[in-house]
Amino acid sequence: MCVLRALQYVYSKPEIADRIMSLVEQDVNGNTCTDCGREGMDYWQILVLASVRLGCDDTYDHLQELSENHNKLRAITGVGSGDEDTEFRWRRIRENVCLLKPQTIDVISQIIVAEGHDIVPEAIETLRADSFVMETNIHYPTESSLIRDGLRKILSMCSEMAVGNTVAGWRQHEHLWKQVKQLARKIDRIAGKKGPNYVARMKEPYRDLLQTSLQITERARELCVNLCLPNATEDDIFGPHTLQAFIARTERVMDTARRRVLLGETVTNSDKLFSVFEPHTQLYRRGKAGEPIQSGRQVLVYEDAAGFIVHRSLMKRDQCDSEVAVAETKTVQRRFTNRVQRLSFDRGFHSPENQDQRSDLVPNLCLPKPGAKQSVKQLSDADEDFLAAQQNHPGVESVIGALQNGNGLERCRDHSEIGFERYMSLAIPGRNLHTLGRMLIAAADPKSEAAVSRRKAACESERPPPLSHSETATESGYAQTQRKGGKIRVQATCRAFSIEVAWRKINSSHAGPSCSGGQTNTNPVS
Repeated sequence: MCVLRALQYVYSKPEIADRIMSLVEQDVNGNTCTDCGREGMDYWQILVLASVRLGCDDTYDHLQELSENHNKLRAITGVGSGDEDTEFRWRRIRENVCLLKPQTIDVISQIIVAEGHDIVPEAIETLRADSFVMETNIHYPTESSLIRDGLRKILSMCSEMAVGNTVAGWRQHEHLWKQVKQLARKIDRIAGKKGPNYVARMKEPYRDLLQTSLQITERARELCVNLCLPNATEDDIFGPHTLQAFIARTERVMDTARRRVLLGETVTNSDKLFSVFEPHTQLYRRGKAGEPIQSGRQVLVYEDAAGFIVHRSLMKRDQCDSEVAVAETKTVQRRFTNRVQRLSFDRGFHSPENQDQRSDLVPNLCLPKPGAKQSVKQLSDADEDFLAAQQNHPGVESVIGALQNGNGLERCRDHSEIGFERYMSLAIPGRNLHTLGRMLIAAADPKSEAAVSRRKAACESERPPPLSHSETATESGYAQTQRKGGKIRVQATCRAFSIEVAWRKINSSHAGPSCSGGQTNTNPVS
């Protein structure tokens, strides 16, 4: 309902609707004629269905069912109630939506955010940012399963190419595939049952699997030479799904398996592949409860005080939070002409270089330092804006949860790296349309469900609840706890003590006589 209300609002402004549809036209019919070929979809219909797809976390099958039976959705797309000839097949929807480029979708999202800022202009002054892992649609990666996947594609592609070009040598491809499956299953059984010396017992079947894989990849390279095809190189690993790409990816996994299993080396994640079909996938050990290990890519999002996603960034495989914080923040400031006044991160974005550039980025930047001792000193010297930003920063997890559970960013259902980025980009305007629609509904009906929200805005500032007697920390108590060596208790105690001291310092600076005579006001200035 919120997404449709926002789309109705956008359509009611012709200049905004025309600008968005011109962007869609550049991607859909950039190099073609509109009066030739089979009948396609209207630009507005493409925009509506693309927004609803991840705005409501729908599959293409469900989107087809909605577009053919949902009266309000059909009305938004311009299809009348009596029109029974217009059909929206899921394949037709997918082919049109996949023509949109991620950069175009980002521009459309910024247009929606600008409309929201016309309603709430002060929302851009306060931001909070955080990253999360969007998983790729892959199975659990092991070297044996990845080698098996790569050889399956190599054998099927080589046999088809050999038959089509009357080249001999691939008559027994089914027999070779049977050998590969038997060796991979033997490794899986040993690894699953474990038992005594299971690591040593896995080396022999791994040697046989690597020997068979080497023979198949060498024969595949010979076929490329006979057919005058380019030779497989390392550059093909992250390219399109060609025979050369699968050869290069399989050889990369074979090398890591030989180094890790047979030679006992420790292989870094940057040298590994976690999928032969989604080679851009990276493995992250973030220590999250329930999901300590995640396979996918990290996404950085910036949320403003109204709940709009004003910026997103897909990190590279080898990048971490601290490496992208400064560059992405400068991009946000340039886009919004330095109107951002307060920005908060978590401790994962800390680095000495980022701390040195704090004053050049945002007037009030909340960038906490890790470690018990560093955080004690930082919090004791912090001002009111820093504490308010740090207190409200955990609210960014609500929008991340909404993106994952409501907009499909928990796991990507599309394929390839460009499909991964397009999928992520489509979810951002879907979330922004939902936020804009909720604001419009709340303005029209303050008693509606959309007007009721338990979410705290990023710009709110409240004093933390007072500590109980058992939780109140003193310097002597902190020192005693530190001598006991309780790491978790040390961090919790020192932070509680530092926050209490910092708030008392702010209160004393703002204190003044009260109306009851002689007593001072201890409430912080909001």
